Amino acid sequence: MINDLIYVYCISRTPPRLIPGMGYSTVESLMFDDFHVIVKYVSKSEFSEENFKKNLSDIQWAELNARNHIRVISMIMEQSTVIPFKFGTIYHTKASLKTFIIDYADSLIESFNHIEGKEEWSIKIYCDRKTLCEQIDELSEEAAALEKQIMESSPGKAFLLGRKKTDLIENEMDRICKNYGQKYYDEFKKLSESTSLNNLLPKAFTGREETMILNTTFLVSKNKVADFISTVETLKKKEGDSGFIIEATGPWPPFSFISIKEKQ
Repeated sequence: MINDLIYVYCISRTPPRLIPGMGYSTVESLMFDDFHVIVKYVSKSEFSEENFKKNLSDIQWAELNARNHIRVISMIMEQSTVIPFKFGTIYHTKASLKTFIIDYADSLIESFNHIEGKEEWSIKIYCDRKTLCEQIDELSEEAAALEKQIMESSPGKAFLLGRKKTDLIENEMDRICKNYGQKYYDEFKKLSESTSLNNLLPKAFTGREETMILNTTFLVSKNKVADFISTVETLKKKEGDSGFIIEATGPWPPFSFISIKEKQ
C-alpha cells in the first residue's frame, strides 16, 4: 500500500516534540516559512476523496479515525498553540500544501494571535422537562394562579381549566428554558474572550432523554479557565434538582474560533 497523500492535523508556530512512544509513530512535521505543519502520509485506498466519503459511512472507521485526529491535535496542543484542521483534510503534494501556507500566511498569523494563550471550552445545557414540569407552579406565577383557580372551580370547569393549564405548562417550560439558557450563556460569556453559538441537537443525536437548551463554545484565556470551571461547578450546585443539567468539556482544539481567509 503506497502512502502518498498528505493528511494534515494542525499547524504550530513552534517545532513539535514528536517523541517515540507517545502515539506519533506515523506523524511528522513539515516546515514551511515559520509554520510547522503536523501531518502523516496516508493511502488513496482510504483517503482519496471518493474512498473517504465511502469510509465515512463505516461508523467504526469514522469514529476511530476522528478520535485519532483529535488525539494527535490535543497532544500537540499540550506543547503549543495550534490551528487545527478539520478531520480528513488532504493535500496531494508538499507543493500544494506549501502554496496554501503562503497564500494564507497573513490569515494564519491573525488566527494564531487570536487564540494564543486561550482554550476552547464547550458548554451544553439540558433540561429534564418532567422534573421541570413538577416544579412549574413554583417557577411560574401564571401556572400557580391557574392551579389555584382549578382547585376552587366546579368539576366541569376544573376539567376545562386543566386542559388549558396543560398548554400553558408547555409554553411556560419553553419560556423558562429560554430564560435559563440566556442566563447561563451570559454568565459564561463574562469569563470568555469569544463565543460561538451552535445548533441545538435533537435527542436522537445526543442519546439523552433530556432536551438540549444551550450548545455553545467559549474561547477562554488560560488565566481564567479556573474561574470558568468554578462557575460551572457553582451553577451545578445552585440548580441542584431543578432539572437543568450543565455539561462542560475541554479544552478542545479551537475549531470554533479559526477563520482562514485568502490574501486579497
